[in-house]
Amino acid sequence: MKWTQITAAATLVCMAGAASAENYNATVVAGHPGVFRWVKMIDEAFVPQVQAALEGTGHTMSFDGQYGGAIAKVGDELETVEAGLAEIGICQSLFDPAKLAVQNVTYYTPFVSDDPRQVSELMDKLHREDDRMTASYADNGVVYLGAPVGIDDYLMMTNFPVAGLADLEGRKIAAPGAALNWLKGTGAVGVSGNLTTYYNELKTGVYDGVIVFASAALPGKLYEVAPYVTRAGLGAQFAGGLCANADWHASLPDEAKDALSAGADAAREWYLASLEDGVATSIKVMGENGATITDASDEMRRAWAAGMDNAAKEWAAGLDAQGKPGTDILSLYMQSMRDAGATPLRDWDKE
Repeated sequence: MKWTQITAAATLVCMAGAASAENYNATVVAGHPGVFRWVKMIDEAFVPQVQAALEGTGHTMSFDGQYGGAIAKVGDELETVEAGLAEIGICQSLFDPAKLAVQNVTYYTPFVSDDPRQVSELMDKLHREDDRMTASYADNGVVYLGAPVGIDDYLMMTNFPVAGLADLEGRKIAAPGAALNWLKGTGAVGVSGNLTTYYNELKTGVYDGVIVFASAALPGKLYEVAPYVTRAGLGAQFAGGLCANADWHASLPDEAKDALSAGADAAREWYLASLEDGVATSIKVMGENGATITDASDEMRRAWAAGMDNAAKEWAAGLDAQGKPGTDILSLYMQSMRDAGATPLRDWDKE
């Protein structure tokens, strides 16, 4: 009788264990197609690491990647994940500045660091350690997982040589979003633009140059229409990261949550290593294809930085007025970068 009771109890324990083992399904969305590095990292690093981390836990997770606007267009990923139409997505702060406002602090602080690893790892750290950085995700029904999307150092590509700021006088230069602020004080005429139109509009003379990053300039063949590349250390940037639907994430067992974090960490490392290799290759190949690549003089860089409006302070004050911690995040980011060894050309937070 006792043996029967023990056997029955053991059977119940096994059945309970089997019942608790589940397969979880996750649709992952990205507005950009799979050729982009920040989308590639999902299938190349994030998914394999999540599945590896779940081995032995009794749980599994299946993924369905929906990229290139199949479910969410660029900038709509957060809303798609928030609504539960997908469990995970690339929440791109660069393209969703209203909802992820404080995440755009790097785009308002040029000339701080040209190292995408330094910027990405610091922003990832701040997200993990400071609730003010993640409040905007919680407000929009998502959870920040990690895998920061770093953008390599922005440079200027033009159809004319640039030896100093005087050469920019009256020239039409395109830049994305907040980066238009970087052109104030240079004498150039800033024009809003983006990667999808740069080549044709340079070719047809809509503008004379663009602010862009090397890892995108090469596949876009911008060196064909803007062969003068000026590296001025405008800065590496943070453009977003992986996020998950908050309710879905909360429903997961701890093992699955830990696996998602491990996957995001693996994606961060894969992405940064790939980006660093890609930047070096991009500069090399553009040079081999006829681009003239020069580094701006220290004098030009200092004059450029000094002549700009302090858009960072204006941005921060505007967020403060909305009840968001704009000034706090500006100070946090700038001081954290200085502590990490960066030497900004201007201390945007202290002026």
